[in-house]
Amino acid sequence: MMNDKGKSGKVSFGSTAFMPKEEHLETAVKNRRISIGIPNDNKNDEKRVPLTPEAVNMLVENDNEVIIQKGAGLGANYTDKDYSENGAIISDSPARVYSADAVIKVAPFSEKETDYLKGNQVIMSYLNILMLNEDTLGKLIRKKVTAIAFEKVRDSKGEMPVVELMSEICGISSILVASEYLSNTHGGKGVMLGGITGVTPTEVIILGANTAGECAARAAIGLGSTVKIFDNSLPRLRNFQNLLGQRLQTSVFHPQVLKKALRSADVLIGAIELEDLKPWYYITEDMVRTMKKGSVIIDLSIDRGGCIETTECRALQDPVYEKHGVIHFSAWNLPSVVARTASIGLSNIFTPLLQSMADAGGITRLLKNDRGVRNGAYLYNGMLTNETLGQKFGIISKDLDLLISAF
Repeated sequence: MMNDKGKSGKVSFGSTAFMPKEEHLETAVKNRRISIGIPNDNKNDEKRVPLTPEAVNMLVENDNEVIIQKGAGLGANYTDKDYSENGAIISDSPARVYSADAVIKVAPFSEKETDYLKGNQVIMSYLNILMLNEDTLGKLIRKKVTAIAFEKVRDSKGEMPVVELMSEICGISSILVASEYLSNTHGGKGVMLGGITGVTPTEVIILGANTAGECAARAAIGLGSTVKIFDNSLPRLRNFQNLLGQRLQTSVFHPQVLKKALRSADVLIGAIELEDLKPWYYITEDMVRTMKKGSVIIDLSIDRGGCIETTECRALQDPVYEKHGVIHFSAWNLPSVVARTASIGLSNIFTPLLQSMADAGGITRLLKNDRGVRNGAYLYNGMLTNETLGQKFGIISKDLDLLISAF
C-alpha cells in the first residue's frame, strides 16, 4: 500500500487503511526540519558563499531554518537584505550560526572556528588535506561531528560535481587572468592574448587534458591563440583533439618537446590533477628560466602543492609575483575572482543535498542511501573515515560502510 506524504511531513493512508496506523508510522521516514548555518568567510580571503538567497528561499519554504552570519554574502555581492527577504535569519553572533544542525561554508574550517561548534553536528566545506593541521582535526573529532568534504562528494554518475564546477571556472578564468597580465594594465609586456591579422598569435601551453584544461583550451582558441596541451594519457589527448579540432597541438610529457615549447610560450597553465599529499613538479625551475621575459604562469593545482616548481600558494589579495622574469599568478582560490558565478554553481549542488538530508531524517540515513555523499565523509560522529588523513596524522581510519551498516 502506498503512503502519501505532503510537504508538511504528515503521512496519510487513504480509505483502505485497515491495519493499525502505528505500524505504518514506525516504518515511515518523517521529514525533519533542520537548521542550516552559513558563517562569514570573507575575512579568510574567500568570497564565495555556498547558498544564494534564492536557494535559501527554497529551503525555508520546505520548513528548514537558515541562519546566516552578517555579511556572509557580500563577497559575492549578496546583501543581508537579499537573504532576509528570502527567509533567512541574519545573526551577528558566530556562536548562533555555528550551533546549527548543519554548518556549511566554503573555506576549510579553522581551529578557532571549531571552538564555536556545539558538537554532534554536520559540517560541510572544502577539506584541503594539505592545509589541515592536527589540532583542528583533533577538535573536530572531540566535537563528534560528521564532516563532508566538498571536493570528495560524487553524484549519481560517479563524477565529482564541485571539482568539475570549479575546474570549469578555473580553466576559463585562467585565460582571462593571463590576458590581463600580458597586457599593459598590470605592467605586462603589452601583448594581446590571441591574434590579429598579420601578427603571430600568442602561444598557450596547458598541462593536463582534464576539465580545467579543456575549458582553458576552448577559451584560448576562441581568442585566437595557438594551444599546445600535454598529458600522459593518449586516450585523453585523442579525445581533446576530436573535441577541439586541428588548432590544438597535443603531446605526451616528452622532456625535449616540452622544453622546446616552453621557450616560445606566452602563457603556461598548470591544470594537472594531483593526488592528495603527492605534489609533483612537471615543470622545474630550470625550465622556467628558459621562458620568455614577461610570459605568464598560472598554476591551478597550487592548492595541492602545485605542478610547477616556482609557484607559491598565495592569497587572492596578493596572488602575483615575478621570478626569472616570468609573471606568476598562483591564488589557491581562483574561483573567488568570479565569486557570484561560483556561488550560484555551488548553490545548485548543495541546495538539493541539504534538502535530501532533511527529507531523509538526518545525515546517517542520507549517508546510508547516497553513496556519493558517503564518499565525501571524512568524519562520522567524530570517527575518522578518510584513509589519506589517517596516513598523514598517524590515526587509524574506520570503514564508513561498516559504521553505518548498524543503523
